Amino acid sequence: MKAQLLQLSTPDGPFTVLAQDGVVLASGWTAFLADLTGQVHPMLRPDAVDEVTDLGGISSAVEAFYAGDPAPAMAVPVRQQSGPFRAHAWDVLRQVRPGSPVTYSEYAALAGNPRAVRAAASACAFNAAALFVPCHRVIRTDGSLGGFRWGLRIKESLLAREAA
Repeated sequence: MKAQLLQLSTPDGPFTVLAQDGVVLASGWTAFLADLTGQVHPMLRPDAVDEVTDLGGISSAVEAFYAGDPAPAMAVPVRQQSGPFRAHAWDVLRQVRPGSPVTYSEYAALAGNPRAVRAAASACAFNAAALFVPCHRVIRTDGSLGGFRWGLRIKESLLAREAA
């Protein structure tokens, strides 16, 4: 299977997207493909990658996000593979309103299992499609940021951008 690799310049640094047929497999604030491929389920990993300069709606959604409209990013198709809870939890993340982050406990409840706080946190940790599946919208119960694969500076920037 062949995929496309796109790198965009953003105020938060390089944002790289690995996609196949208009569907995001992985994305994040990095300039290196290797930082993305480890998060892609082995069954979905591409055999070859072509660098491209545009990915149509995916590119437009990233540009819209940084122009102040996060909605288009939630409409971009994403393909991730995992167990039933994590897959459902990723879908639930896409419904968390920009500017209204939820705690890990609230996220677990939204995903249907209020006692599964660790599983909800794990869904965030293993999310390969950052921005399109907005794990940055989940924070600790005490209001602190918690973790973020791409760094707390970027998580803070994303949350501030969405709150504006």
